[in-house]
Amino acid sequence: MRLWTISPSYLDAKGLVAAWREGLLAQKVLHGGTKGYANHPQLIRFKESPSPAGWIAVYLADLCAEASRRGYSFDASKIGPAAGVGERIPVASGQVAYELTLLKFKLERRDPKKFDEIQSIDPWGGGGSPVALNAAFSLADGPVAPWEKVIPEARARLPAR
Repeated sequence: MRLWTISPSYLDAKGLVAAWREGLLAQKVLHGGTKGYANHPQLIRFKESPSPAGWIAVYLADLCAEASRRGYSFDASKIGPAAGVGERIPVASGQVAYELTLLKFKLERRDPKKFDEIQSIDPWGGGGSPVALNAAFSLADGPVAPWEKVIPEARARLPAR
């Protein structure tokens, strides 16, 4: 399961569809609809928020909006209510930088056109275009999240801050 912190606009078609399916699974887990994946590390930040079900709904709505912009038909009726959300879920800049680097690593092989499209986005928000996030998240200072399963090849590509 990968619940991307970065904007769904950076994802290729395969990544967007996978994020949607995994987000729906996460929603089911957060609503207590399944015992599987209940302790998945990607769910920690949602579970620690004041409104886990509300924030996964915001997360899914952002994916659904991006799909709509691209002419895809994701079923928005599958998204639960975004009730009780307050301030966005903070995510560390190191986590965001790692995720963007990981996505670029994946896209370089899987979708070179999308890779070229996002190549100028600076994972640290400095020299290039700043990183946009999924609507559920806000940027905070900090390292890669302790729950992240870091892929060494992707970490090796992470530019210095």
